[in-house]
Order: sequence, then structure tokens, then C-alpha cells
Amino acid sequence: MPKETHGTAALERRPQLRQALAAAKKLKCAVVVAKLDRLARDVSFIAGLMTNKVPFIVTSLGRNADPFMLHIYAALAEQERTLISQRTKAALAAAKARGVKLGNPNLDAIRGSGGEAGKAEAERFAGTVLPIIKQVKKAGATTLQQIADALNDRGVATARGGSWYVSGAAFPRIGSVRVVA
Repeated sequence: MPKETHGTAALERRPQLRQALAAAKKLKCAVVVAKLDRLARDVSFIAGLMTNKVPFIVTSLGRNADPFMLHIYAALAEQERTLISQRTKAALAAAKARGVKLGNPNLDAIRGSGGEAGKAEAERFAGTVLPIIKQVKKAGATTLQQIADALNDRGVATARGGSWYVSGAAFPRIGSVRVVA
């Protein structure tokens, strides 16, 4: 069996990207991304999009970025992906050498309960945050960004104690409840 390329794996891990590319191809329109590395950090993936005539616009490069320039920026993004990986591995190894315990400190408890403890905690958290989100929406918030800003303004931390940000993977679902602006 042939080895899976980074680009193929990226589409498997990023179903929204796969859907966007399929819709763009079907509708004969372009996918718009702010920066090329937000689309992919893989030269062959970017080249494959160009070869398969899936149009995309990189706003930081402009509508008329030529294929040569796109290949150069894709190569730079791919190199940066490698450097990010190396820096991350080195930082994790250094932290481990200093005695820092890596990973989720509650992992043993979560594993021991078959994940039920984590699910129960997520549901408990959702029960405390969702009423606040309903109040925020009732007060006029209509976008996820407005909801995130309101939660941050009120000092409501995320389940892990951080600030709220709009992200495709993390914000729209709290526990088993999907938050829709």
C-alpha cells in the first residue's frame, strides 16, 4: 500500500477543509485563506490543488499570486512545519529533563473511568456556562466572537482555566451541547 502523503492525511484530519475544497470545485469558485500555511504546510498538497484546478486565493499574497510564488511560499511553510516540530520536541524534552510532568494531570482518573469522568466534568462545566451564554445571546450577542468576548469580559474561564477564543474545533461545543451564535 502506498505511503500516505501529508496532504492526504491533512484532508482526513480536517473534514471542513475537505468539504470546502469539494464545494469550491463543484461550484467552480475559489477557497479563500488569509495565509498559505493556513491551507497547508505541504508543497505537494498545494501543488496538487493547483494541478487539480481547485482555485484558492491567499489574501496575504493577493489574488494574482503566480504558481511559482505559491510554490516558494509552500516550500517555506513546509520548512517552518519541520522547524516547529523540532522546536516543540526540544522544548518538551527540556521540560521533561527539568522534571515537569507532561500531559493531562487527570489522565489516570479519566482512563480509569473509561472517559466517563471527563464526560461528566464536561457536562458539569456546560451546565454552568450555557446559562451565561444564553444571557449573553439574549443581551444581543449574535456571533461566536461576541459570545467569546462577553465571556472573557465577565471573567468566565474555559474548562481549562483559559480565555475564550473562536476556533473551529474548541469553542462551538461545550460538553455535548453545540453552541450556535
